[in-house]
Amino acid sequence: MKLVDVSAFYAPKGGGVRTYVDRKLKAAAALGHDITVIAPGQRDHVEERGPNGRIRWLKSQLFPLDFNYRWFSDIPALYAALDEEKPDFVEASSPWRSASVIADWPGHAPRALIMHADPLSAYAYRWFDPVATRPTIDKAFERYWRHLRRLDERYDMIVSASASLSDRLTAGGLTRVVTNPMGVDPGIFSPEFRDLALRKGMLELCELPEDATLLLGVGRFAPEKRWPMLVDAVTAAGNRRPVGMVLAGQGRERKAIERRIGGNPHIRVLAPITKRHELARVMASTDALLHGCEAETFCMVAAEARASGLPLIAPDQGGASDQARASNGWIYESANAAAATEAVAQYALARESGLDGPRADLPPPRTMDDHFRELFASYEAVLAGARQAA
Repeated sequence: MKLVDVSAFYAPKGGGVRTYVDRKLKAAAALGHDITVIAPGQRDHVEERGPNGRIRWLKSQLFPLDFNYRWFSDIPALYAALDEEKPDFVEASSPWRSASVIADWPGHAPRALIMHADPLSAYAYRWFDPVATRPTIDKAFERYWRHLRRLDERYDMIVSASASLSDRLTAGGLTRVVTNPMGVDPGIFSPEFRDLALRKGMLELCELPEDATLLLGVGRFAPEKRWPMLVDAVTAAGNRRPVGMVLAGQGRERKAIERRIGGNPHIRVLAPITKRHELARVMASTDALLHGCEAETFCMVAAEARASGLPLIAPDQGGASDQARASNGWIYESANAAAATEAVAQYALARESGLDGPRADLPPPRTMDDHFRELFASYEAVLAGARQAA
């Protein structure tokens, strides 16, 4: 199968989407498929990724809200690239403008939309939940729901990575939703990488003793991740238990997060971690992952934490909540700083009492290869059905 993934969110400094696409290139080749990822880049060029995989960068403009990303600003060039690739199957990976652009492409290949983003949770619900009910918010954003339903009519499948997102999409009128949870990079994250000397060093950085609880926050420094709420929660919980937190990430909100931390010596922002194995080592050497975003479609970092043997402290909505429930984690009311504080304090007490903590026998998540094996099989089924219909 010749597969083309039009990946609007793929970028050299990207997060979960970059991790996902990089593994897809390897998994597709291992399963005998040929894959081209078309991504917006600084210039036109092809980056080979093995015998049957490549990234085709198209010269594109910077995304004005985040200069780590670009957007497909030349649609004729995108269509020309698709025509040249002659795909058997096409993926779009963003529910925004590029999904409509790919739907409008006049080629005959079937196509799937991968829901790497959940804009309603990331924006509409986050902004208006404090003042309106969900049905009221959905009604106000009916234009976006109509956009999704139009895409549902034009794509062969809408791939969702979590049951909670699938349920919401189906309730909103979409009929071609397929739930296929993602997974973690095989062999990267493991409890075996726990390093007590590294843990001691991070606690010293936070000016805490070895018997304190060390939490980890990982992700883009963006508003929807709710880092200020997590900083407040750890600060408040620290008045009750010895708790510290280290943050690993990059993004435009870094300075705002540092201002929120203020003079609290128990919360530190680490230097950017660019190597996956180093992140795995840091992750396994902390005591729990603290997550604040209720808008995750899957929550790769929570799955990676599970694979590292870490308990999860997560909001009760979105992909992070699915990960926490699957691993008997700690769940608090989304967007509620007081509830997050209580969850952190209660986890710290449980860890101190020996009732919870990092361990090697946590239920592991599936691997990314499991996800891709199921995904590609579903594409082949669509192609087989089309051949029979012809």
